[in-house]
Amino acid sequence: MKLHRLCMLPALFFSCTLVSAQARPEWKGVFTRINNEVLSHSKAYSSLKHATETIGHRLTGSENGKKAEQYAYDLLRSYGFKEVKFQPFEVESWSRGTLSVTVGADAGSQQPVKAVTLAHSPVRSDVNLEIIDMGNGLDEDYQAAPEKVKEKIALVYLGVLPNSKPGTRTLHRSEKTAIATRYGAKGIIIINTPPGGILLTGTASVTGKLIPIPAVCIGKEDGMQLKEKLAAGKLYSHVSMTNFSGLIKARNVIATIKGKTIPGEKVVVGGHLDSWDLATGAIDNGIGSFSVLDMARTFQALKLQPVRTVEFVMFMGEEEGLLGSKAYVAAALKNKSIDRVRYMLNYDMTNDPKGYSTTTEDSRELFQSIGAIAQSLDTSFKNIFRAGAGLHSDHQPFMLHGVPTGGGAGGGLPNNAGPCYHADCDNFKLVDEAGMRNTVRFSSMLLYGIADAKEIKAKHFTDEETREFLIKNNLKEPLEIAGEWRWKD
Repeated sequence: MKLHRLCMLPALFFSCTLVSAQARPEWKGVFTRINNEVLSHSKAYSSLKHATETIGHRLTGSENGKKAEQYAYDLLRSYGFKEVKFQPFEVESWSRGTLSVTVGADAGSQQPVKAVTLAHSPVRSDVNLEIIDMGNGLDEDYQAAPEKVKEKIALVYLGVLPNSKPGTRTLHRSEKTAIATRYGAKGIIIINTPPGGILLTGTASVTGKLIPIPAVCIGKEDGMQLKEKLAAGKLYSHVSMTNFSGLIKARNVIATIKGKTIPGEKVVVGGHLDSWDLATGAIDNGIGSFSVLDMARTFQALKLQPVRTVEFVMFMGEEEGLLGSKAYVAAALKNKSIDRVRYMLNYDMTNDPKGYSTTTEDSRELFQSIGAIAQSLDTSFKNIFRAGAGLHSDHQPFMLHGVPTGGGAGGGLPNNAGPCYHADCDNFKLVDEAGMRNTVRFSSMLLYGIADAKEIKAKHFTDEETREFLIKNNLKEPLEIAGEWRWKD
């Protein structure tokens, strides 16, 4: 790692100006200590390795899920945290049973197709219906002939098909399932996007509850072949499945460092500990959650106590509908502590960040002043700043109640891990130790800087400001589909 003086290069002038405006003088020393501690003693990689070997997957509601919750709790206690607690919540646990998918021109000619059930599909389903190609599975794909898919099975591409019209946006698999259901489909087959026959799992429910139709994923090659055959004639599919669903208890794990002078304000930093059950969830979200655990270790090892309270949270149930983070926010709304949350940082598959991201432009000055110091310690950190908003991770419930959210920016998944998202190839061999160390050290600096800042310009939005923010970021439609748009227009 090459060190250089903060204001040595003209390209860093903007960052230098920001440092004098927002950064406390002592942060350079604190960040240097963080940098040295993580480079020398990080346990993110080794603890994730141990967890994947001894626990396996971390499906919420399963015995493995319970083991993961206890593992995180014990790890935080071993780091010296006195304030560690479980936050229990009730969740509808879903797990896979049996599945058979066949396709053919008629009942007698149907052949098996490799598939995986998408979560929250019915407990039992047996349909044998015509398949209708619904393209990208967006509203516009149905509007030309709204009755076309009624009482049939929709075939939908997970992303955006080649040669789609410019500007076509995609939706989450759960939203595409909800649209198909709204137009009367009795089943949905979703085509995965990466090549190689990789199957994707994940929820097909926008609510985290059971959906009324069977939903399955098939590989890209099989799916594109079906599209070609459908262009030439009719096809039928027999989808038969059994699954389990029932109410169980799950637990978020929370460790707290009380703020030095403003303990009533807090910064929440979290990542989801749970994973799907096809593999060990090393990338999704081992690299994120175990980086947050090591951020906690780093704060304890250096006895860091910023002016605001910091909560390190391991969320469960993210994969089944953000259930753990929704439970956290529901509790904060109930006890009226939500307004105390000044920032929420979320680490979901974050790896080797080169900068920081946030939902609010108001954080540029603070974030880049923090990043300028990080860059002075290691020039591989580029101090990228991104402002924008998206859905489908544990920041969402916080964002929907006006809390500024953020995390890393400019990184990338290691070892071509992208195609293994939610797939049976998401295992520890994909993890990069250096990437996790970088997540921990640069994110620990961001966390400390926010929690210790004299002023956080990013304010907690009012309900109306939140509404306008979501509309501005084109999030109204997916939230309406999910039934989470609470405003009456």
